[in-house]
Amino acid sequence: MTRTRTVLALLVLGALTFGTGSPTWVTTTVATALEPEVAVAAAGTSAAPGVGAGALVLLAAGIACALTGRVARYVALLVAAAAGVLVVVSTLVVVGDPVPAATAAASATSGVTELTSPVTLTAWPWAAVATGVLAVVVAVWGAVAARGWTATSGRHERADAAAPGSGASAGTSAAATGTTRTSAADDGTAVGPDDEIDPHDAWDALSRGDDPTGR
Repeated sequence: MTRTRTVLALLVLGALTFGTGSPTWVTTTVATALEPEVAVAAAGTSAAPGVGAGALVLLAAGIACALTGRVARYVALLVAAAAGVLVVVSTLVVVGDPVPAATAAASATSGVTELTSPVTLTAWPWAAVATGVLAVVVAVWGAVAARGWTATSGRHERADAAAPGSGASAGTSAAATGTTRTSAADDGTAVGPDDEIDPHDAWDALSRGDDPTGR
């Protein structure tokens, strides 16, 4: 699996995990003093907070894989696998016993905690389990293939490393040229028409009775 596919897969799975946690997971009813039957519903992110947290981690891990170097990408993939496990475990806790989630939703909705009908689960928790398992698979598969990924900034680092050497060479050449010109002027030798004559060197040459241009 390439870096691009791994990054896209993690980002898509993070978005899908949010999508599976947003709908209703748990439904039931309660009775209040005003109404004998009040419908209660709990969304996935409320029933299993770990699902929302895992989705955020998957998105962050996908971005990290796209931008970081060799060591950090393995850390990001490990975190992505842990996020997938968190999603699966949090969801299975609700699937195994949805009553606490329904009771909390009933208390928040009507202030009553005594349920009057059985708690019903929708299909969305199983979709969340599927996204969590896929996240673990993608993270492990990406870690195996990551050794063949190219470094993100290696080319720029090589270019930056070569630049100081080039500047030093240019500076050395310029200094050598300036020294040669100065020596030529001091010795009274000819200076080409395209060469620049230093005013101080020209004055010294005139003081000696020499032509600074060498003519």
